Amino acid sequence: MSLDAVRRIADAVLYEGYILYPYRASAQKNRSRWQFGVLMPPAFAAADPSETSTMRAECVFEHHGQPAVEVTVRFLQVQRRRTGGAAPDASTPDTNVPDVWDEAVEREVTLTVSSRALLSDGTDTRFTVPGGEETETMAGARVVRRREPLTGSVSVRATPLPGPWQAAMLTVRVTNESDGAMRAGTAASREEALPAALVAAHLVITVSGGAFLSMTDPPEWASPQVAACQSQGCWPVLAGPEGSRQVMLAAPIILPDHPQVAQESPGELYDGTEIDEILTLRTLALSDEEKAEARATDPRAAALIDRVDAMDAPTMEQLHGTIRAMSAHRPASGPASPAGPAGDGEQVPWWDPGADASVSPGTDSVFVCGQRVARGSRVTLRPGARRADAQDMFLAGRAALVEAVLVDVDDTTYLAVTLADDPAADLQSAHGRFLYFSPDEVEPDISETSLGGAGQ
Repeated sequence: MSLDAVRRIADAVLYEGYILYPYRASAQKNRSRWQFGVLMPPAFAAADPSETSTMRAECVFEHHGQPAVEVTVRFLQVQRRRTGGAAPDASTPDTNVPDVWDEAVEREVTLTVSSRALLSDGTDTRFTVPGGEETETMAGARVVRRREPLTGSVSVRATPLPGPWQAAMLTVRVTNESDGAMRAGTAASREEALPAALVAAHLVITVSGGAFLSMTDPPEWASPQVAACQSQGCWPVLAGPEGSRQVMLAAPIILPDHPQVAQESPGELYDGTEIDEILTLRTLALSDEEKAEARATDPRAAALIDRVDAMDAPTMEQLHGTIRAMSAHRPASGPASPAGPAGDGEQVPWWDPGADASVSPGTDSVFVCGQRVARGSRVTLRPGARRADAQDMFLAGRAALVEAVLVDVDDTTYLAVTLADDPAADLQSAHGRFLYFSPDEVEPDISETSLGGAGQ
């Protein structure tokens, strides 16, 4: 199968947080870099308990007796760029160029493990990545780029699982064994040790003769085995087209099964937690001086600024929002009516309670401790039975008024309430601003002799 879609996701992981808005070296947020999937040299990790030199991915796969896996370890090698004085016969150096800046070079280590080796003792493979140094003139200044040599190891093995199903737990362990600056005892800080690190390390694992199981939604028979898996520094998810189970992506960022990069996104912004449209607009709003500094900071930042500046209206418009996999609601009783409940010609959205005649938040009720509770009922809040939300715990023992009985799409019942002693309760109710509790998180007011709201 083609891994192009998987690689697009993996590339987004590889460069997540590489450089953040406003994309300038002088910005405070760009002075502490390389936060995801960093495997530090072992000597430095031993001295700093907040760091690690190892990542481990464990997942479960089922097979037909002769499974084989291909493991690709992907990471960035730090390339430290130092900019000195003016080069001979050069013009005045660009003062926007930072004196020291870390760029990155993509690296991959791929190994194939046969069925015989996989299900017996597994394999342990060492790898090396050469260092190097280049010198050039950039923006009128002498620039030296240096990379430290890297060494590491990858171990792959599968442990057959008990039971009638042909299944096994796959364990892939990646260890940074580089010494780099630590060898000379000069790496007193994280910044000094980073050139010997494997940055944004993640795994793309492909199985043949078998299929991976979801680590978040496994079949019932495999739930205990999946729960026993212990991954360190990564989160394995199914990758590739929806429904496929041949590829597992183990990333240092928690992702859902079969993650995708939005097709509307025209390019990398290096911050997957932001909304593309907002970040693009903020980048467009940078001054010419700020953009010039960003372009001088890093070639990837320069390409980003150029791409955003050249973005046309249709491309910008598609960032505004889209609807996926949504169809008009059709009640079970018959074909959908072209008009909404008010007869105004508008289709009722599927998520609107008015689209489902089986629910009525204003008149529905639920039994709590043998007492019927509905809109208008008075209750005492007893949070904590299901969750440990601090905001809810502050309300323990408070009297409240039930405003509605709600049922979500999973048929779970909730009570929407307002606080009885809240002077703004009427305003909160008018705007639909309620507090939500499960029925077992409230205690009915036993002083009520009739159903709350029935006569109100």
